[in-house]
Amino acid sequence: QVQLAESGGGVVQAGDSLRLSCAASGRALSDLYMGWFRQAPGKEREFVASISWRDVSTYYSDSVKGRFTISRDNAKNIVYLQMDTLKPEDTAVYYCAATQSRTVLNFRASGYYEHWGQGTQVTVSS
Repeated sequence: QVQLAESGGGVVQAGDSLRLSCAASGRALSDLYMGWFRQAPGKEREFVASISWRDVSTYYSDSVKGRFTISRDNAKNIVYLQMDTLKPEDTAVYYCAATQSRTVLNFRASGYYEHWGQGTQVTVSS
């Protein structure tokens, strides 16, 4: 069974940085295509970023591109989301997601991923 556990959330001020971590267990991280999503109060779950198995490709939503960086450490089975220049609109619960699929399809859709973490709260004050 694949299990994901997010950590690193917290309360910060606008302009600050934060790094989220997602620890995977039950399967080698190198076998998983990983993504980060977020959901703000009253809004739908939103794609944030994704990363391929061997760091070949990364993708970002327009709202975070240039500010967020996704990376992976396959040896440690951890995926990171480095968040810089945080804005109040970044406030949300952030979820780590994984799929065992070997074919990249609609990676921006939550339905593409079979495994999800419990989420970690990120709050950015103005």
